[in-house]
Amino acid sequence: AQRPLIISFNGGPGSASVWMHIAYTGPRVLNVDFEGYPIQPYGFKNNPNSILDVADIVFVNPVNTAYSRMLPNIEGTLPKREQFFGINEDIAYLAAWINSFVSRKNRWESPKYIIGESYGGTRVMGLSLELQENQWMYLNGVILVSPADYKTLGVGGPVSSALNLPYYTATSWYHKQLSEELQEKDLLDVLAEAEAFTLNTLLPALAKGGFIDAVEKSKVSEKMAYYSGLSQKVILQHNLDIPNSFYWKELLRDKTGQTIGRLDSRYLGIDKKESGDRPDYSAELSSWLHAFTPAINHYIKSELGFETDLKYNMFGPVQPWNNEGDNTRDNLRLAMAQNPYLKVLNQSGYYDGATTYFNAKYTLSQIDPSGKMKDRFTFKGYRSGHMMYLRAEDLIKANDDLRQFLKDSATKGNPAKY
Repeated sequence: AQRPLIISFNGGPGSASVWMHIAYTGPRVLNVDFEGYPIQPYGFKNNPNSILDVADIVFVNPVNTAYSRMLPNIEGTLPKREQFFGINEDIAYLAAWINSFVSRKNRWESPKYIIGESYGGTRVMGLSLELQENQWMYLNGVILVSPADYKTLGVGGPVSSALNLPYYTATSWYHKQLSEELQEKDLLDVLAEAEAFTLNTLLPALAKGGFIDAVEKSKVSEKMAYYSGLSQKVILQHNLDIPNSFYWKELLRDKTGQTIGRLDSRYLGIDKKESGDRPDYSAELSSWLHAFTPAINHYIKSELGFETDLKYNMFGPVQPWNNEGDNTRDNLRLAMAQNPYLKVLNQSGYYDGATTYFNAKYTLSQIDPSGKMKDRFTFKGYRSGHMMYLRAEDLIKANDDLRQFLKDSATKGNPAKY
């Protein structure tokens, strides 16, 4: 009962738990090279870095992912899809499931944590309060892995646009597309500059919209080119607002003609045409799927001994998804305010172009505007992409960071009070 219990979710919405299960915290990891690229024969190997030495992990597959399915009642009627497939619907039924699991396994005394990757970040932010208010279950920690915060992602506007620049800087540094002056510096030193420029200069400039002074616009675009690796001309043509998808197509267009990956921009792709505004496909996801899919199916059948003719849904049919009423960010703040024990760890890859690391930093800064709980947030960055753990060096570091977080969030007999 004293061992921490970690409930693990991936994202999507509609994604199975396969990604962190056989590539991050589980007892086995993919057979990949040291940078995370797939190699044959496909399969898995022991994971000496797994945190199973210090915690128990439950990998959860929400409805219609992996082997999870809706089942009919005794009259043969399936439940309504609407009760599962939405931000708040998802949170409500999963919180009830967690309660049932903890009760059946007699783990109420255990320190409890929830970890969510990508959309799973939204999910666990919401679960933190749902578990407290409707299941009376209080957590020691919430772990966000490359979290998707839809208060900034995909909503447009100055904030959403500006937050992309440090990611552009990181990726251009990796592909050696920055000036010699910047390429000679360490990545973290360059990112500190880009982050300061983003908050202090770019964001105010974008907020001025079409009323920005021409001289200021030119100066800002020049500095954006300096930190992004794109041409000043292209930046001005976009009025300082560069979409991620365009960046993936544009960065190497006049160099190698290749595209770069979305979830991990170290990966390269080849489009039918070099022209266009976005890549034909996600180079990294194609690579991952042909390594993860055979590995998880082989692992479940050969090692876990589970036999079924059901298809393992890497991505399940969960659309349409109800995105209304997303208060998950503020729900996490309230859960932390109500529960002095609750701490948050964020893990992000610098080369993730889908849920960028600076979006994650911004989200952490906005959860508690008062600043009274800022010491309970921890950010860790890695020189990899969305699934930073695919890179051998970061697999070690990220698991060690989890171990340290478990230690730091242990209550050590101290009372829950301010």
